[in-house]
Amino acid sequence: MARSTEEWIGKTDDTPIPARVRLRVFEAHKGVCHISGRKIAAGEPWDCDHVVALINGGENRESNLAPALREKHREKTAEDVAIKSKTYRQRAKHLGIWPKSNTRWPKRSFDQSRPLASNREG
Repeated sequence: MARSTEEWIGKTDDTPIPARVRLRVFEAHKGVCHISGRKIAAGEPWDCDHVVALINGGENRESNLAPALREKHREKTAEDVAIKSKTYRQRAKHLGIWPKSNTRWPKRSFDQSRPLASNREG
């Protein structure tokens, strides 16, 4: 009879993933990078990636983890941060709390070389 293991859930978002959980995640996905779809070779650097990023509402739990090649993981993390930043800006603008620009449009000065309409002859 096979022993079932409970899903690992991190106490906080910063809780590191234990080695035993990394191994289970790697085996559950058959060693395939979930971003590129390529088999991870022995000795190749890889990370456990949160499929739904923590900053975008994902949870720090085993069911939200998948193996990813380190380079692909860094690219995905950069994309996740960009998505979060854009979402924050849009929400802040919608709520009216986004800071207004300090850039002022240059004022057009009054053209002194042209006479006023009331001073024109004719």
